[in-house]
Amino acid sequence: MEGVCDQKGLLEYVRKSSPPPFLLKTYMLVEDPATDDVISWNEDGSAFVVWQPAEFARDLLPTLFKHSNFSSFVRQLNTYGFRKVATSRWEFCNDKFRKGEKDHLCEIRRRKAWANKQQPNAALAQGQVAAEDDQSDEDHERSSSTSSSSEYSSLIDENKRLKMENGVLSCELTSMKNKCKELLDLVAKYGRDSERGKEEDDQRPKLFGVRLEVEGERERKRKRAEILSESASILLSQACK
Repeated sequence: MEGVCDQKGLLEYVRKSSPPPFLLKTYMLVEDPATDDVISWNEDGSAFVVWQPAEFARDLLPTLFKHSNFSSFVRQLNTYGFRKVATSRWEFCNDKFRKGEKDHLCEIRRRKAWANKQQPNAALAQGQVAAEDDQSDEDHERSSSTSSSSEYSSLIDENKRLKMENGVLSCELTSMKNKCKELLDLVAKYGRDSERGKEEDDQRPKLFGVRLEVEGERERKRKRAEILSESASILLSQACK
């Protein structure tokens, strides 16, 4: 009987003196001055702030939690009773998670749906809480890692699809540029040929080397301009087909 009591006392001591690994790792990140630009305590040390969630997920989470999923990290905080206390930034608070009070971490326990149910062997169940918390943390991290891998694969596939679409659009743009260049060349050539034809057909008399305006000449110029515009429109429609 005395041995059983000693065992219960030891298990109870372990449970109370061993904070969950998740809390220890998070406390280490917050305390590290090298990462204060990403995550640090607030002004009075009553809460911590993730200043740069993207960098936190990419650079810091994988070093301790084996995943890079910020949403998963927030959900894990919620299971330990943390609250988001600011709307303009990612600031989280727990009465037992304070600057300089690391010893109080062992008083924070994970919320469990079955915590209030009667257990057949309550003393043994209490002694197993710490081990269950450790296993739960590992399972949660493994699940988060799998989720992150799936998201990464989806991003790679999306990147490949966008590259293919970009290649198609680039080809279409090059084709349109070539057609526009051909159109400009055709219009320029037509203009040169038209000018040469007008010079050859121009039978107006000259005075000191300058052609004289004769009746109806302006009307003929207007008609030639309309013909040139109509021809350019036809060439444009042909080039864009």
